Formats: sequence, C-alpha cells, structure tokens
Amino acid sequence: MAIITRFRARLHNLQCVSKLDSQLQAEKTAQTVCLLSVVLLLPYFARCQASILVGLIYTCLVLPMVVSANYKYPVSALKGFTTQLSEWSQYYLNPTLRFLYWLYGPLNRLEQSYIRLSNIFTMSNQLVFFMLCDRLLVPEQKVTSLYSLMFYNVIAYCISYIKELIEKEDWSPYVNMTDHSNIKHLAMSATKIVLEWTKAVTFIITVVFMLLVFGLEQGLDNYRPTAFYTIFTWLYYMATEKVLVELIIGVSKFLQLPAFESLEALWITVGLKVFTIVISLLLTLPLLFMNLYRLAFASLYLNVHLRYKEMNMNCLKELNMERAVLGQYRYATAEELAEFDDICAVCLSSMQVARITPCHHLFHGECLRQCLKASNKCPICKREFRFD
Repeated sequence: MAIITRFRARLHNLQCVSKLDSQLQAEKTAQTVCLLSVVLLLPYFARCQASILVGLIYTCLVLPMVVSANYKYPVSALKGFTTQLSEWSQYYLNPTLRFLYWLYGPLNRLEQSYIRLSNIFTMSNQLVFFMLCDRLLVPEQKVTSLYSLMFYNVIAYCISYIKELIEKEDWSPYVNMTDHSNIKHLAMSATKIVLEWTKAVTFIITVVFMLLVFGLEQGLDNYRPTAFYTIFTWLYYMATEKVLVELIIGVSKFLQLPAFESLEALWITVGLKVFTIVISLLLTLPLLFMNLYRLAFASLYLNVHLRYKEMNMNCLKELNMERAVLGQYRYATAEELAEFDDICAVCLSSMQVARITPCHHLFHGECLRQCLKASNKCPICKREFRFD
C-alpha cells in the first residue's frame, strides 16, 4: 500500500506542475502509470507458494486499478528505435531478401513445373500422407499405405467408370469417317469396341476382387488398418483425387446453395486444399518429437508448402479475382429483395441472395458477374460503373 500511495502522490505532483507543457506532462504521467503497472504485476511472475485465495484477492484489488488507470502507455521512447530499425532493414534486409529471391528463382521454376504435372504431384502427396499415417496410426505395420492406396485407387476407378457410363451420350460402337457422314471407319471402330470391352471386363474383375477382399473377408496378411487410419486416409484421398473432387463439386452444384453464388467449383476446391494442408500439418508436427525428421521435412515440403503454392497458383487466385468483381457490390437486404419481387432481371428467376448495383438494380451474383465480363455497365439502365 505504501508503494501505491507514493505513486499516487507522484501522479498528483505531475498534474500540478504548471511549468511542464501538456504533451510532456502527459508523457511523464504515462511513464509513471506504465512503471506502476509493471510493479503491481511483478508478483504474478514470482514462484511462490501463495494460496489460491490470496492470489484471487490480489487479482481483484490490483487488476481493476491497472485497467482503470485510463492512461496511454508511452510510445515516444520506442519511436527512435523503430525509426532506426526501419532504416536498418531498408539498408541491409531488402538487398538480402532480393538476393535470396534470386537464389530461389531456379527452385521456384522447378516447383512450378512439378506442380503442373498434376497426376504425379497428387500421387506423391497421397503417398507421403499415407506414409505419415503409417508411422503415427499403425506403427507396427509397414506396407499399409501401399495396400490402402491401391484399394482407394480401385474405388476411384469404379466410380469413374460408372460416372462415364451415366454421362455417356453416344452408345454406338462405330466411328464415322466424318461428323456428317454415315460411312464407318473400320480401324477406329474396331479400336473403340476393344477399348470399351476392355474397360468393361476390367470393371467386372475389379468389382469381383473387391467382393473377395471385403465382402467375403478374404483379407491380406499383415494388413489391419485401424478405424482412425481409414478415416484420415480416406478423407485425404477424397480431397485430392480428381474424380471424387468432381463428384463433391457436382453435389454442391446440385444443392445450389445461394452463399456460393455459383462459385461452387472454386469454393469447394479451395476448401478441400485448405483441409489437406491443415490435416497434413497437424499430423506432421508429432513426427518432430519422434525424431522422424526426413518424413516430417518431406511432408512439410510436399504436402504443406507445395500444396499451398499450388492452391495460390490456381484456384485461390481465380477465386479472389471473381470475389473482387462482386466485392464492389453489396448484398441486398431482405426489404430490398421484397421490394423488387425477388426476381433477377437477367435470368428471371427468384433470388434468395442478390447483389445491388449503385443504380439500385438487383441481380444474382453469377448473373451480374457474367454481364460484367462483357461490359462494365448495368444490364438494365446501361449505367457505367466506376470504382476508385
């Protein structure tokens, strides 16, 4: 209490000094309050055997006093240091960063070329992640990742073949010489028939194999994946395999959620890539404590760094561009939607979520975006939109 009394007296004396100008007086007062806060909070850093009750009483007495001081803490003392640090960084750090970026240039080009090999890039990501799950979730088994990846590829192939059959429009086994001719191309027709029968036989054999392994419980030796292992690996495989990603996007488009504004393909793709990066990072961190540095580095580089870079190069950049176009127009309120009868002037469909232009016309986000690709004018009144 004596310390608090002395500090209060110092604050009172400072406020009564008329010779000091207002700025200097405020600075001195702030420094005093800062020092008082440090002194009062020191007991929290001390290693003492104080009881919980004493700690609670001290907290209830001290913290309200510090919070209610209502003074700004001094920053002028750091102004010179920050200025000097900024000058030093511009003089030394910027050339260093430019030199490092110059050194990183060849590696950057190599990474971009590797990312463009999408099938190889995806397969390597899957293999590294499955090996990661092997070490963490089933450490006593050595080849679980290879068996699991093989089974998942078989499932993906079956889904792909069924999807192809559903979307197939031309069931004719023949190939015409030209688009407007009925003359059959013998060699191409024979090749098409052989390919179609090969895919069908392969699909049948694959289904029989899956039934033998799973349905009839004819399992493989030393392949006993746990439930957590199956969940993590299957979720990652779904988020990275092209066929399954397209299936998820198709379901989201079928639902037609207004929040996506017809950008389901970009939103779902970005969300799945973020999911793969986060789950890879979470499963990689324990490897550092297990001294598995090589696998941890491979996972951080391939499944985190390159995955994030691939997301920025492709879908995230495109999504940000599309959002930037619509971000200039705010969402319409419920009252505005009711006033304009919930009808989009472009597609003449009802609107649950709409964008409103500066000229007070409402459109679906997708409709407005498509119109703005052709012209920077309102589709109704032809007013040109200008944004600073």
